[in-house]
Amino acid sequence: MVENYKEILYDNETLDCARITLRKFRKSDAQAVFDYGSDEETLRYLIWEGVKTLEEAKKSIFEHYWSRPGIFAIALKETDACIGAIDLRMEPEHEKAGFGYVLNRAHWGKGYMTEALSALLALCFESLELNRVESYYFVGNEGSARVMQKCGMEAEGTAKQALKIKGVFRDEARCGITRARWLELASKHFQCRVPNCRSFDEFNEGKGQKVKRKT
Repeated sequence: MVENYKEILYDNETLDCARITLRKFRKSDAQAVFDYGSDEETLRYLIWEGVKTLEEAKKSIFEHYWSRPGIFAIALKETDACIGAIDLRMEPEHEKAGFGYVLNRAHWGKGYMTEALSALLALCFESLELNRVESYYFVGNEGSARVMQKCGMEAEGTAKQALKIKGVFRDEARCGITRARWLELASKHFQCRVPNCRSFDEFNEGKGQKVKRKT
């Protein structure tokens, strides 16, 4: 893992993908945050309680989305409209990171989150040189499971009734991917199974997301 990981994250506040851009949140994204953050179905499998007013959406941008590097708005490339968020949760002492994401329900099933996660993993392994990336989803949220699987992550077990989410005890299924597996997939020309998504070999050749690295 590189020592100057914070500098690299600050230098990569924008990641360019095929159909979306991962960028820093703006004050003007408040309505978008309210739209996905107040939708009961979108929040169903999230620990996040969401927002109830536009003012709460603005506050979430100021206090959370702007709190550290590695938190990205997911924006459609054609319109720059924010449709969700994805964030990287660094654990430098273990040379690994976790992540979380949320997507406006109107854009589910279109491959946008797979594209966003693919970009984040490329940043993690190609520039930050992390050893591992991991996350979890709650059983029942199979759409989230498919996103992780499409990006090469592997199932690593399930904890029964691990957390009580909005009054329901949820089983927590964990997924992870190591740097060794990422490189193995790259050597086999693995490609995320989503239309227009960049492949691992394109990342290695420097043709994927525009990721900056300082040495």
